[in-house]
Amino acid sequence: MKHFYGSFIFGFVGLALAYVWAGLPGMGIAALLSLMEITLSFDNAVVNAAILKDMGEKWQKRFLTWGILFAVFGMRLVFPLAIVAIATSLSLFEVANLALEDPKAYSQHVMDSHVSISSFGGMFLLMVFLHYFFNEHKQVHWIGAVEKSLAKLGKVESVEVIVALGVLLGLQWLLEDGDRLEALTSGIVGVVLYVVVNSMTALMSGNSGHGQGVVAYTGFMGFMYLQILDASFSLDGVIGALAMSKDIVVIMLGLGIGAFFVRSMTVYMVRKGTLDEFVYLEHGAHYGIGALATIMLMSMMVHVSEVVTGLIGAGFIGFALISSIRHNRMHRR
Repeated sequence: MKHFYGSFIFGFVGLALAYVWAGLPGMGIAALLSLMEITLSFDNAVVNAAILKDMGEKWQKRFLTWGILFAVFGMRLVFPLAIVAIATSLSLFEVANLALEDPKAYSQHVMDSHVSISSFGGMFLLMVFLHYFFNEHKQVHWIGAVEKSLAKLGKVESVEVIVALGVLLGLQWLLEDGDRLEALTSGIVGVVLYVVVNSMTALMSGNSGHGQGVVAYTGFMGFMYLQILDASFSLDGVIGALAMSKDIVVIMLGLGIGAFFVRSMTVYMVRKGTLDEFVYLEHGAHYGIGALATIMLMSMMVHVSEVVTGLIGAGFIGFALISSIRHNRMHRR
């Protein structure tokens, strides 16, 4: 429980502030938003732990201190404001005033940017999913027949980029004419950003990844990768939150509480060696990421409930956990 003390304290303070700001209804919505964020981010916590356990203690501490400030205030407050600022050519200060004085107009601006947000986040997360499975050095396979075939495809140079851009181009046929350029541009930015961060990390660490075939995300680039990954995960949460509340303060507090608990889960898994004990947990998390990427891309055309998104991610984690326990029992015998 010691890993969750800070989260519970922040949670109580956050709910108290939501009550002061928006009364009992605001506190209730903040509580629901925090639960939604936790449910949507199980796979995020697992992937964070997989990367964080290979980072030095200094950068682990920075992720848990500076990183949480970035996650709570940067992604849950400043980033939605920045999206509207870019879309409307207003300053951040003007957008902040709009969010406080006319929440409905502010939320409508965010919803109008939905295609760009979903395309960027969906393509970045798709690259995370593809990079993990399209890897010829990956040794441990959960769904053997599928994952072994994908690993063989990893011998093809830049296969994940080819597949991701192919998906993005294919989506052009399904989108409305007015959304195509916006989706294409934002999606390409998501792919390029992933490639740049991944390449810089490999260059700085001098490690292209063996064993599981994952780049060793260490130091500053590992820290930045985790922040961008968290940002991509938070995008659907921000959009979903606007369906429950138009109050940006309540949204920030609710999602911020959830982000704090996700950090606590990450620390718990790192300290307890959870990923070493349950060998398929990381696989389940990446399948959840693939599902989330697919849902975000689909949401450019049809609405998908956040409940469905959360259940799919939690389902993959649950099945992976059960498979890991069975695997451990068989090896003990």
